[in-house]
Amino acid sequence: MKTVIMAGGKGTRISPVAGDIPKPMVRIGNKPVLEHEMECLREQGFTDILLTVGHLGRVVMDYFGDGSGISPATGRKFGVHIEYYAENEPLGSGGALFRLRDCLKEDFLLLNGDVVFDVDFVRFAEFHRSHGGLATLFTHPNSHPYDSGIILADGNHAVRKWLAKEDEKPACYCNRVNAGLHIISPALLDREPPSPKVDLDREVLKPLAGTGKMFCYDSPEYVKDMGTPDRYEDVCRDFEKGVVRARNLRNRQKAVFLDRDGTINRYVGFLRRPEELELLENAAEAVRKINDSGYLAIVVTNQPVLARGEVTREQLGEIHDRLETLLGRKGAYLDAIYYCPHHPERGFPGEVPEWKAVCSCRKPEPGMLLAAAEKFNIDLGQSWMVGDSERDIRAGQAAGCGTALIHEGCPSWGQTETVGSLWEFAERILT
Repeated sequence: MKTVIMAGGKGTRISPVAGDIPKPMVRIGNKPVLEHEMECLREQGFTDILLTVGHLGRVVMDYFGDGSGISPATGRKFGVHIEYYAENEPLGSGGALFRLRDCLKEDFLLLNGDVVFDVDFVRFAEFHRSHGGLATLFTHPNSHPYDSGIILADGNHAVRKWLAKEDEKPACYCNRVNAGLHIISPALLDREPPSPKVDLDREVLKPLAGTGKMFCYDSPEYVKDMGTPDRYEDVCRDFEKGVVRARNLRNRQKAVFLDRDGTINRYVGFLRRPEELELLENAAEAVRKINDSGYLAIVVTNQPVLARGEVTREQLGEIHDRLETLLGRKGAYLDAIYYCPHHPERGFPGEVPEWKAVCSCRKPEPGMLLAAAEKFNIDLGQSWMVGDSERDIRAGQAAGCGTALIHEGCPSWGQTETVGSLWEFAERILT
């Protein structure tokens, strides 16, 4: 699969720390960001690269050449094949693609050259092929969804709506942000561009929302823009600590699995309406500490209200949107939410027969944890299950995790730790 990298950014906002060089040439560690990107691609067999360059493009071309030479930073071969397209006039984020459409015969990776990432692109490409869309967006949660573009999707990951930064957001929404990595079908370019200067997001991709032809690939892997001095310092620090590479899903992950009611939000019995969900004191701060610790934060919750016919999947989605929105306002996020819809007992008015069953996902069974472990390559032995009931502890034990019981007393179900709150767990165990 060919990779197109847009490497024409000026880096105006980051110039106080980087000087007047192309933004993709800003160094993280001892190498330009763009070289880090190429190394990640090369390791996975993506060696056919097309760079679009603009401002001071000669700096990029002189450094990398055609990709067959030696890196001035590492003394090793770049190990890729590079071609260039120089924008003599600004073409926006998508204009160059229409000029290059004769070179793009098959689906291709489209990346920004000023983003710090370490991503399993093989997995990303497999997802794209299996869904057969014209475009697949790499999406992830972040710590500031309130000022980010938000992607809304259905249960099959088809994008329903694309909310740009300037669009009005609903009161509650899923924390799913476009990370700026894409896989594109050349069929999307089989038309005249709206103008020479094209906004890729707003004029090409956003109109696909709701057509069933664009999908989102949700991943917890590391992808961050380093376009401001503060963000640059953050990614430099993450790189030095090994966080960037560790989050690639080719590497074993570790997770904190979280019960929902009584652990993150107040227990109110069967929670049926979004407005009933309120975060516990310091719960958002605890989740943020999990985010910063290198662990994935994954909710696993029994939701028998579905089987009882008291809440629909759509209504449960609204409840979880509120949970993500409240966390997001405080800079915290969840990497995934798993729920069990089943309930073994029959006889409730309006119950859903297909979910009235004994299953392997309802805690104390470990099915939700095992499913998350398979999807995200999680080492369960290095992970934790945190909850406020015996069923949470039993599920964690069955999965092989460390277990932490949130309880004011000291009931003994063999848990590894007993804590008074999620915040206490984060402070004591993750510090």
